[in-house]
Formats: sequence, C-alpha cells, structure tokens
Amino acid sequence: MLVVGLTGGIGMGKSSAAAHFRRHGVPVFDADAYVHQLYEGEAVPLIERAFPGTTRDGRVDRGLLAAEVAGQPERLKALEAIVHPLVTQAEIDFLCDLEASGISMAVLEIPLLFETGAEDRVDVTVTVSAPAQVQRSRVLERDGMTAQKFEALRARQLEDTDRREKADYVLDSGSTLENLEAQLDVLIESLKLRDGRVMERLRTRKT
Repeated sequence: MLVVGLTGGIGMGKSSAAAHFRRHGVPVFDADAYVHQLYEGEAVPLIERAFPGTTRDGRVDRGLLAAEVAGQPERLKALEAIVHPLVTQAEIDFLCDLEASGISMAVLEIPLLFETGAEDRVDVTVTVSAPAQVQRSRVLERDGMTAQKFEALRARQLEDTDRREKADYVLDSGSTLENLEAQLDVLIESLKLRDGRVMERLRTRKT
C-alpha cells in the first residue's frame, strides 16, 4: 500500500485536497480531527495531570490549554509529548487496518508533517501551496480569527518555501478550487502507479 503524506500551511487548501482524495475513494486520516477526539477522550486525564485546571466536564478546554502553553516552548513540548504519540499510533493502526483490507493507497493529512518528522511514516509527501496574500486573506475570513492569532499559528509552521522544497509534490491552490482538483486528478493517477514501502516498517508498530 502506498502511504501519502498531505500537508500545507493554514489556509492553503489542505482540507479541500483531502476531500478530493476521498472523492477518488482514497481513505484519509485527519490528524487535526483526531486531536479533537483525543481532547474529548483518551488524552483528557493525561492533559489534566500535566496541566491542572485545563479540562472541564470531561474534556479539554482548548482555550485554557492554549493559554497555558502560549509563549512557553517547554510547556508546548510537554503537550506535544502527550498528544503526538497517540496520534502517531492511531495513524499506524489506521494504515495497517486498511492494508489488511486490500486498500492500495491511503493519505495521512498532517498539518505539521515536516515539523514533527512525520515524513518517516509516509512514502511520498504532497504539499498544498498558495501565495502569502491569498493565505492571509482566507484565514482572516474565518470566524474568530484575528491577525495576531494567524501570525501565532503561522509561526509554529515551516515557511511555505521550505515546505515546498521538502515535498515530493507541490499543488498550487492559489487560484480556483477547480484548478486544484484538476492537479489532484493528475497526481492521483500517477500515484496509482507507485509502490509503497513504508508499511513494511510500520506493520511492526501496530498495537
């Protein structure tokens, strides 16, 4: 099975790309969505123990937790040390189950793919990219988003130029959704011709 790592900065169109993979019948694991699940389940007692007072009614209060780690790199690393291993194991279990069912291609949608070393868990990497002014405009249109929040989020991510250099494939999402989807149609067909190797290593890590 071929494992594709899909990434891109905030507002670059990563979710739209993931949705198009799904329409082609390619299963996608959404790392961000899984973190939300963890914050309402398995990770709650672990985070409460490490960050007392940041959970409410059996779930993580994301605002309180964000305030707890804001501007404190060591605290952020402590949070990542809790969450990242849980996400990684869930990804591996997801991939192994798909492989066992005969699926030939799967996607891991990981916003911080290169930042967290997740490229070691995929066969090929794909990044979605748009001009900085397009990215900023898209993100600031979101409810509750401010320029300060946007800059803080972007500061945690690689520069787009660095991400483009690291990726095996770059998709331009700076114009229309139709253009992005046309690029994806071509990419998906080409990926179907590739063999995957990473599962040989990941199989041994399934719980």
